[in-house]
Amino acid sequence: MIAALFAEAGGCYYGLPHVDPWDIARDARAYSGPHPVVAHPPCQLWGRFAKINFSRWGGDHNRPGNDGGCFASALASVRKWGGVLEHPAGSYAWAAHEWVCEVWQSAYGHRCNKRTWLFYCGPPPPEMDWQRPLGTHQIGGHDQRGPAANKPSLFGRAARATPPAFRDALLSLAASSARIERAT
Repeated sequence: MIAALFAEAGGCYYGLPHVDPWDIARDARAYSGPHPVVAHPPCQLWGRFAKINFSRWGGDHNRPGNDGGCFASALASVRKWGGVLEHPAGSYAWAAHEWVCEVWQSAYGHRCNKRTWLFYCGPPPPEMDWQRPLGTHQIGGHDQRGPAANKPSLFGRAARATPPAFRDALLSLAASSARIERAT
């Protein structure tokens, strides 16, 4: 069994017999083991636009890094139970917490490049796909380099989606990880 923490309700981790998904209603911060995890903590308050959105809209709920302890909880779960944590490349959460490696979700079928950083705890992991194929789409608005660089845009659920092949790679990482008792 693998626990999928901070999974999107009804998303790609649901309906799999060996996965226990924890969506927002279940509050993954309350996860207390004993299974290895695949963690997808919310990223919007750690990303490149978090500071801009806070400047524009204000409010404590928009304060960069104010995720209610979701990222810290996910990291603690990976350290304690083994598994992998996934967050966007460039996320400020990594500077606040740990070093990581980078994979591109386009190597696993996402239509955008979707650079992703991973934190893994366990024995040597299975090999990942380190290719960096260019996606056919982009996430969000327009490319700042000009109209010639623009691709069709993905928004919302399509942009956030985890491709099944990437989900399977993350589940494989979690399954190969050993239970690790570490101080957090």
